[in-house]
Amino acid sequence: MKKYLVYFLCIALAGISVSCKNEKETVKNEPAKEESVADSQTFTINKERSSIDWKGYKIFKSESTSHFGTMDFLEGNINVKDGKLVSGKLVIDTKSITTTDIEDKELAAKLDSHLKNSDFFDVEQFPTATFEITNVTPSEQGDYNSVIEGNMTIKGITKAVSFNANIKVDTEQVSIYTEPTDIDRTEFGVKFQLPIKDGIIKNEFTLQVAIKAFNKK
Repeated sequence: MKKYLVYFLCIALAGISVSCKNEKETVKNEPAKEESVADSQTFTINKERSSIDWKGYKIFKSESTSHFGTMDFLEGNINVKDGKLVSGKLVIDTKSITTTDIEDKELAAKLDSHLKNSDFFDVEQFPTATFEITNVTPSEQGDYNSVIEGNMTIKGITKAVSFNANIKVDTEQVSIYTEPTDIDRTEFGVKFQLPIKDGIIKNEFTLQVAIKAFNKK
């Protein structure tokens, strides 16, 4: 009897764990609706002054079990209305995936090649990823002044994703700096896994974005 009680207790705790995890997900099933851009002002991102940093992890989410690197923007526009960011579209060059934590250039190139092939982001078939900003709301919690919601498309799959961010808007430029945010790669069809002996790759990878966009006159 005691054995069965322990068994059902474990199942109940597992259910609670899954429920809590789902509440913290930044990836939602349904794409978000886009905000109207009528009468808005367009700012164009400066690719040289904007960046995308990523981190991927094995087994435990820590610096000692991670690889990290960068990707580049291909293009992007930010729309501002009444002095506030309201929408935008960012296009990411997936072929630009570059590992920066591995000093051995040959090993780094090998990892880059693997990330770009069909096991992961399949950049030949999907040379770009996109993020469309659909809604921006003020936030007074934590270190960030806004929440950016939008639709992220990777490998042709679109999901709603949100980022905490610091946003600054003036007449000449827009600055955006996001909180490091976990993205579940399996939501976008990236499901490759190593043999157990080589270490388990976490489903989550982390993105952090910095953007400078200038008034498109």
